[in-house]
Amino acid sequence: MNHKQVATDVIKAIGKDNMVAAAHCATRLRLVLKDDTKVDQAALDANDGVKGTFKVNGQYQVIIGPGDVNNVYDELIKQTGLQEVSTDDLKQIAAKNEKFNPVMAFIKLLSDIFVPLIPALVAGGLLMALNNVLTATDLFGSKSIIQMFPQIKGLEEMVNVMSAAPYVFLPILVGISGAKRFGANQFLGAVVGMMITAPALAEGGTWSIFGLHIAIQSYTNQVIPALAAVYLLSIFEKWLHKKLPSAVDFTFTPLISVLLTGFLTFVIVGPVMKELSNWITDAIVWIYNTLGFVGTGIFGAVYSPIVLTGLHQSFPAIETQLISAFKAGKGAGDFIFVVASMANVAQGAATTAVYFLTKDHKMKGLSSSAAVSALLGITEPALFRVNLKLKFPFFCALIGSCVAATLAGLFHVIAVSMGSAGFIGFLSIDAHSIPLYLACELVSFAIAFTVTYLYGKSHNALVNPAVSSTTTVTEKDLNTAVTTESATIASPVTGTAEDLSQVNDEVFSQKMMGDGAAVLPSDGTIYAPVNGTITVAYETKHAYGLTADNGAEVLIHVGLDTVNLKGEHFTSEVSQGQQVKAGDKLGTIDLDAVKVAGYDTTVMVVITNSNDYKDVKRLADGKVNHGDQLIEVAK
Repeated sequence: MNHKQVATDVIKAIGKDNMVAAAHCATRLRLVLKDDTKVDQAALDANDGVKGTFKVNGQYQVIIGPGDVNNVYDELIKQTGLQEVSTDDLKQIAAKNEKFNPVMAFIKLLSDIFVPLIPALVAGGLLMALNNVLTATDLFGSKSIIQMFPQIKGLEEMVNVMSAAPYVFLPILVGISGAKRFGANQFLGAVVGMMITAPALAEGGTWSIFGLHIAIQSYTNQVIPALAAVYLLSIFEKWLHKKLPSAVDFTFTPLISVLLTGFLTFVIVGPVMKELSNWITDAIVWIYNTLGFVGTGIFGAVYSPIVLTGLHQSFPAIETQLISAFKAGKGAGDFIFVVASMANVAQGAATTAVYFLTKDHKMKGLSSSAAVSALLGITEPALFRVNLKLKFPFFCALIGSCVAATLAGLFHVIAVSMGSAGFIGFLSIDAHSIPLYLACELVSFAIAFTVTYLYGKSHNALVNPAVSSTTTVTEKDLNTAVTTESATIASPVTGTAEDLSQVNDEVFSQKMMGDGAAVLPSDGTIYAPVNGTITVAYETKHAYGLTADNGAEVLIHVGLDTVNLKGEHFTSEVSQGQQVKAGDKLGTIDLDAVKVAGYDTTVMVVITNSNDYKDVKRLADGKVNHGDQLIEVAK
């Protein structure tokens, strides 16, 4: 990489006078800008040295990559004359420079907590859908499948138990994820969730404590009371960690934290938050019942723009309440899921139209995979990499989404469980409405595809801009063409392996740096995952870059935003240029101290040259020891 040129290009795209301050971490430039709207985003997106950009907490972050970002930063500082600041200082500058938006902050909070829970909710939702199919009448005949085949009744009862579990015990899942987000112990968060869903609470009655009569009520299926309870837990736990001597901290902090949280939750927080939760659900149902198909049509037209802002990440919290209310015989069911499905299919249809319109082989490959993803419910690749890039497909899709959502509202199509908001979403729909749901999906696809195709055909230059017929093959292209054999990368730590998409950081969760895996460490020692060379060893000791002997470029990033700790609670035993063997000790992290400081300790293992491989696959899921196979790369 030509670091000077990349720095020059970044400065030109952002504007020298538009920069207030700059810092960098292991992978990205972190900038505070005067005006984000002045950034030439298209120029940054087209730059081969820039792997991606995004804005968070008042910082405009430009992803460069390990080993290169520090050199690009040095050139940027040299060319702009900006004063070098630490990431911690930059955080304070960004906070002063950005107006606090409580609504966006709350939505991001919900997103951070509920996005990791989506796989569990989807699994439960699809099992509910299967149960609906087994028990619904007039779907395959006048009788249900169970009535026609009574020998599988036991299977239906088993599926029903499995499907209910994620929703009945949702407060436990919220407790775990919420504790992680608020910086509390995740197992204590689970305990709080267990307390408010304990079977004994379902019996009702009252507790009498010194003349105070407390109504006993269960909080199964509840989201907001669980969120409030785990937030209380985090406050008590952090305060006690700071105040209690280390000799008694380990024993009494969990005891006192849980005791205070439980008491306040049962007496005040739980009843108040449960009532608030019921009000919100009732209000949403009232709006749906009042506006009807007009409301769903408007929602269908704006759903995809909402996805661009990230606000849709807060919807699962609302949908779980709608589904719980429906199961209890109240409310109309989940109409948000139906609208989301219409919008996702419309964006997928528009991307499919681009596939047939474009003559560019790269765009064809991109649009085909992105279209399939969108039709199955994941629209980000279609939105950000195809439709918004060309602009017109995005807006054409809104027409199809609006019409289909209007029809769905007119025929009262609703979902009774969570699932994948796309063509296979029919599994989550009320059994009697499945044919109408599929008809609306086809309408959404047909309109979006037709409008996009016709507009693109009449404006061919938008899809197929003129390009030079001469192609230059560079030395970089030749080097990239060199093949390497399939290889595996070991886990650098002992812990629990999970997908990168679960990581609470856009750079890693959206795989901007490359594909790989994440590990929630249970032990603080970091080991080399491959035989190779240390290419990056940061002074802050929170990240390592290695080039394996087999050619894989591996980034080990220990924790999120732990660069702010400036090496505190970390040790490192390697230096840049050092040869290591798989299993050699690289360094350590004091997990407890870092958690007390309020940082996520997840370890990300990323193959930064993922594009050089045909496939990068996570091998481990769940418990993993250091040295176990974690990732496989193959040409």
